[in-house]
Amino acid sequence: MALIDFLVKNIFNQVSVLIGLVTLIGLLLQKKSFEETISGTIKAMVGILIMIAGTDVFIAGLTSFQTIVSSAFKIAPPVANNTLQDFTSKFGSTAVSIMALGFLIHLIIVRVFNTKFVYLTGHLMWWISLVITASLLEAFPDINQGTLILVGAILIALYFTFQPVYVHRYMKKVTNSDEIGYGHTSSIAAYLAGRFGHLFGKPEESTEKIKIPKKIEFMKDITVGTAFIITIIMLVASFFAEKAVVSKQAGDLNFVVWSVIQGFRFAAGITILLYGVRLFLAEIVPAFRGISQKLIPGGKPALDVPVVFPYAPTAVLIGFISSTVVFLIFMVIFGLTGFATIVPSMIMLFFPAAGAAVFGNAVGGWKGAVLGGAINGVFLAFGQALTWPMLSNTAPELAVLADPDWYIITWIIIGAGKLIGSIF
Repeated sequence: MALIDFLVKNIFNQVSVLIGLVTLIGLLLQKKSFEETISGTIKAMVGILIMIAGTDVFIAGLTSFQTIVSSAFKIAPPVANNTLQDFTSKFGSTAVSIMALGFLIHLIIVRVFNTKFVYLTGHLMWWISLVITASLLEAFPDINQGTLILVGAILIALYFTFQPVYVHRYMKKVTNSDEIGYGHTSSIAAYLAGRFGHLFGKPEESTEKIKIPKKIEFMKDITVGTAFIITIIMLVASFFAEKAVVSKQAGDLNFVVWSVIQGFRFAAGITILLYGVRLFLAEIVPAFRGISQKLIPGGKPALDVPVVFPYAPTAVLIGFISSTVVFLIFMVIFGLTGFATIVPSMIMLFFPAAGAAVFGNAVGGWKGAVLGGAINGVFLAFGQALTWPMLSNTAPELAVLADPDWYIITWIIIGAGKLIGSIF
């Protein structure tokens, strides 16, 4: 357990280290020169760290955005009787074991059955293991720890293995290549956007080719367009939010100035993130060929959602807006009808929606991008409303922090548990 805990904390949960090791092994297997090996490994790790730095910059803005929007709509998050912190303190070691054993089984499956994709989105490995652990405990309350770890490891290995496979048909349309896979828990939203995007538009109508009036052509630049749109949204939300909430977020700044800074910070984060993605992709793809040739024939890396952002950066913004609007509509409807209280989790409204929008754009242009974001908004709204009570005995907060695939995993496991319970 000490070894597993060390590997999880220092490798799997440190994405830059994981990508760096993969790059290093790939370059060594190709017998690259010393300087090429060192240079490629460092660039891959630095690229990941730049991507994470960009993510951190605008996540701070998203958190403030979430607080302001919740205040504007007078929404208070539901109270959890069992917290995620309590759950991880009690079952964290179990989740770690599921994650480590599951990744080993995943590598064996890829090697033996030539399923091609090696799942390398390290931080999601941890979250998926928590989701599976909580779902199994809800479905089978009396399950012993050994069985829990074994069953959980098999389930997570199957997810690692087949998630990039079933969505790859549309990933190839996004990247116009067969070099990388999509390894992210938004895959169901991305798949549906890719599957049905063509019904709403044409790929020739790409978000990157939208014709707009000359006076607002500046919006076509992703940095400028993001800064402008997010600033407007922040200003409107701040105007309707409670003054005390806005003042707490803005500190000594006037709320207008603060809103402008938040919008520009969000744009800066996107720009930094895109640069980091390009940098590490340029190294990980050729390096992985060494692993493909020597260790896992035909193997390809399945990578985090930001890898698709550079292919349609405008779609990223469109997906976020579409997802947020759809979610807020359902939030109001659920609140008025008493169906459920849901809160906008802006990080999940951004990343999965952005990925789904890029997939939708690849087959249906800007309308497909809007569809991709909307699909994510629907998933998060209904997913949060339905899954919170399903995880009430373990960690209901996972329902708020969730990507679309988390809900599918939870529903399948708990549904299977009820079915098995009714039979036996």
